[in-house]
Amino acid sequence: MAAPRPVWKGQLRLSLVSINVEMFPATKPSAKPSFRQIHQPSGKPIHYEKVVDGIGPIDTDDIRKGFEYEKGDYVLLTDEEIDAVKLETRKTLDLIQFVDEDDIPALYYDAPYFLSPADELAEDAFRVVRDALRKSRKVGLGQLALRGKEYLVSIRPCGKGMLLETLHYEDEIKKSDSFFAEIPATAADPDLLEVATALIDKKTVKFDPKLFKDHYQAALRELIAQKLKSKGKKVAVDEPERKRGETGNVIDLMAALKKSLEGGSGTTTKPPAKSAAKKAPAKASAKKPAAKAAPRKKVG
Repeated sequence: MAAPRPVWKGQLRLSLVSINVEMFPATKPSAKPSFRQIHQPSGKPIHYEKVVDGIGPIDTDDIRKGFEYEKGDYVLLTDEEIDAVKLETRKTLDLIQFVDEDDIPALYYDAPYFLSPADELAEDAFRVVRDALRKSRKVGLGQLALRGKEYLVSIRPCGKGMLLETLHYEDEIKKSDSFFAEIPATAADPDLLEVATALIDKKTVKFDPKLFKDHYQAALRELIAQKLKSKGKKVAVDEPERKRGETGNVIDLMAALKKSLEGGSGTTTKPPAKSAAKKAPAKASAKKPAAKAAPRKKVG
C-alpha cells in the first residue's frame, strides 16, 4: 500500500524553535452508495456543461475566478495571481497562544488532521512540544494557509503524534439567541431532574465508537439490492411501528423517566428500527446485476 500523501508540509514554530512537520487527514470517506442523476426515459446519465448566457457552452480554459464588487461587475483573477499571494502561514504554523483544553467550545471545531514530524531530525523537538502540551493540558493555537483559505487551528497531543483541528472563526458562528429565544428561562422540575440525572448516570459508559454503525447506509444498500433483484419493480419499504402514545403531545414525563430508569444499563446500543435492511450490508453490496444486462439499462 502506498504511503499516504500529506495535504500540507511546513514548519511548526514555537518561539525560536522550528519543526518540519506533515499534515494528513484524520478521517476517511465512508463507503456510502454514490448516486448519479439519470434521464429516466433513456436510462442515460445526465451531464452538466459550463454555459454563458447568449454564448452557450464555453472552454474551461477561458474560465477565471471573479469577485463581484458591484452588481454585475467583476474583478477577474487568474490562478497564478491567487497563488502569488504571500502569506507566511502557507509554510509556517506559528503557535502564538495557548489555552486550557476546555476553553474552546465544541461549536468551533471543524475538521481533524494528524500532525507528524517530517523527518528524523524533527523528532526530538516534536516530542518536546507534544509532551509539553500534554503535561500542561494546554491547546496550542495558530493559523495555517491551505487551499485558498487561512484557517484558525488548534494543536493537541494525540498518541505518539499530535492532532491539528481547524476551527471556525468567530464571525462564522451563528448566534444562538434567535434559535433559543422562545424557550422559557425557567429551571427544570427538581423531582424530574433528579430522575433524569439518575437515568443519565445509569447509561453512562466509556465511549466506544465501534458500537455505532450507520444503519441508514446499510438499509440503503439493501434497498438497492432488492431493486436489482426485482428487476425494476417497485420495492415496498417497511415503516417502523410507532409505539402507542409515542406521538402524543401530553405524556406522563415522570412515569416515562422511571420506566426508562428500570431498563438496561446502557452498556450496549441497539440499532433503531430498520426500514428496508433485513440482511447484512456486505451481502447487499456484493450483489451485481446479471451479466446479460445492457450497460445503460436502467432499473426502476
